[in-house]
Amino acid sequence: MPELPEVENVVRSVAPHITGRTILHVHLSSHRVTRADLANTAERMEGRMIRAVRRRGKQIFLDLDHGAIYVHLGMTGKLLWNAVPGKYARAVLELDGGTLVYDDVRQFGRVEFFEQTPSLLDRVGPDALTVSLEEFQARLQKRGGQIKPLLLNQSFVSGVGNIYADELLFAARIHPKTPITRLSKQRIQTLHRHLTELLQLAIQHRGSSISDYVNGAGERGSFQDFHNVYGKTGEPCPRCGHTIRRIVLAQRGTHYCPRCQRV
Repeated sequence: MPELPEVENVVRSVAPHITGRTILHVHLSSHRVTRADLANTAERMEGRMIRAVRRRGKQIFLDLDHGAIYVHLGMTGKLLWNAVPGKYARAVLELDGGTLVYDDVRQFGRVEFFEQTPSLLDRVGPDALTVSLEEFQARLQKRGGQIKPLLLNQSFVSGVGNIYADELLFAARIHPKTPITRLSKQRIQTLHRHLTELLQLAIQHRGSSISDYVNGAGERGSFQDFHNVYGKTGEPCPRCGHTIRRIVLAQRGTHYCPRCQRV
């Protein structure tokens, strides 16, 4: 699933092309991707101007002059500028100057229209790229359990998924199973610092293209070339040479170095 760096790159690659454009015609074709009535939803989008494109966590919002279009890429979603709609195009927005295509093989993503900001945002934590150290610490102190599952919880902070949780914990030398109550103030500060640095670096490299992800121009990311532990089971740790291990934690494959990252 595309995480914060990938979604940020999608936003940056489509925003200059669609901001200020008017939606002339909309074609929606999937009741799984667009859960409301397709014809009615398309009609409500048409004629509206896109004022801004923004991201919160893994979510994309196209702010219109009236209402907003909510986009979530799910597992295999792609938001493409001026692409030719293919067999997996689930939403096609014809603008006065180009076409925005939402393509999704598995249809786990969303393209929805809202007259007002959806209540689903009430359940989403602060953005992982901009959350302050003070808020990060305060939110950690209210939680229990282990650190890796918490990082995946979008109500804690939004935007981190399996790839960047593994890479973050490796950078901070924290074992994925570490109880939150055992994290000292210093380790929390270290974790927050690496969170910001890691996400910014991944954004610079256009994110990680593990399988389907491309940005709005159809370009793959390159940050997968800089992964230290994710997907590296059995390979030597780049820091100490010990063998990278994989366990299942919170129903997700989790990669770590047992020597560098001790409980």
